[in-house]
Amino acid sequence: MTPSPFPAARMRRLRRTRALREMVQEQGLSVRDLIWPVFIREGDGIEEPIPSLPGVSRLSLDGLRGAAEQAVRLGIPAVCLFPYTAPDLRTETCEEAWNPENLTNRAIRMLKAAYPELMVMTDIALDPYNANGHDGFVVNGEIVNDETVEALVRMGLAQAEAGADILGPSDMMDGRIGALRMALEAEGHRDVAILSYAAKFASGFYGPFRDAVGASGRLVGDKATYQINPANRDEALACVARDLAEGADMVMVKPGMPYLDICRAVKDRFARPTFAYQVSGEYAMLMAAAQNGWLDGDKVMFESLMSFKRAGCDGVLTYFAPRVAAALQG
Repeated sequence: MTPSPFPAARMRRLRRTRALREMVQEQGLSVRDLIWPVFIREGDGIEEPIPSLPGVSRLSLDGLRGAAEQAVRLGIPAVCLFPYTAPDLRTETCEEAWNPENLTNRAIRMLKAAYPELMVMTDIALDPYNANGHDGFVVNGEIVNDETVEALVRMGLAQAEAGADILGPSDMMDGRIGALRMALEAEGHRDVAILSYAAKFASGFYGPFRDAVGASGRLVGDKATYQINPANRDEALACVARDLAEGADMVMVKPGMPYLDICRAVKDRFARPTFAYQVSGEYAMLMAAAQNGWLDGDKVMFESLMSFKRAGCDGVLTYFAPRVAAALQG
């Protein structure tokens, strides 16, 4: 609809006061929209800052318990766990990934016992456990698909058995959602949700995350044979359609801000729960600029998160989660 011509239509009328602006605001941001990614490591009493992620640390399990308490207090509905695996446990066969007693599975059990109302999401990919730094098995220089899927299913089942509420396959192997869904059904984990990293691009924005999980120095080659070409919109939508058909309950676009057009297209075409990951590089850019006084940190934090809502996202994984939740409460 075309507005009436000036002066019958003065668009500034509804911007005149804060009350008017809030009354006609089209989108809102709630603490219930947030998933908080948390990095964990072995040890006790450890809070290890990650230099490339200002304000973010790797936490030992006692520190994770404190973070979970903070999440519950702030009303954040879910945390997502990412492990820093000891170097001696990183192998080409990745068997630590499905060890029932690995760091992630112990963390899941601890969190669900202490804070059953807090949803626990996990990451399903082999890179934290892989001597090669890849999300899948490497055989003669090739990241092999079907053998990797079998390993990912074992990993997902171990996480479901530990009590995870949401599984997040982030590997981008073909067929892994269907295989995982069928295995969950067969093993009685029918209520475990899958939030698929359905449109994950071969992006340059992942660097600080790889530092955080200890994969940066180990990665041999790149991930372009399994992550999506950043130029390919139609391929991304085809991947989303496939994952939903195979049994994903929710889908994710990753990274977030450079791919808002994909978020909008996914929500419009599929009308299913759609999430974005405001990835480490996005967060690090905003934090670095704010720390240098080049940007208003709080303002760009909220503005960036609102962009996801405007693009159709139902929620966002963001390292800003505790900060923005506190501000929303404040």
